[in-house]
Amino acid sequence: MDTSKHNFSGLFKQLGLPNDKADIETFLREHRLAEGQALPKAAFWNKAQSQFLTEALANDSDWAEVVDELAVLLSP
Repeated sequence: MDTSKHNFSGLFKQLGLPNDKADIETFLREHRLAEGQALPKAAFWNKAQSQFLTEALANDSDWAEVVDELAVLLSP
């Protein structure tokens, strides 16, 4: 059983994205959700990434908290 605290670096790695601090900061600067848009529905995700985010939220998985945090940071 994985009891480690998930963070942005781990989430970005899970999504197959560069996951060092500078890359995450760049991603956050360059991507935004449209008003009222759900995080998994954003056009900048591929199908697998969108599915992972959808499942993390729907299943209230260990990743759900950090996925919610990401959604807040990308919101207008």
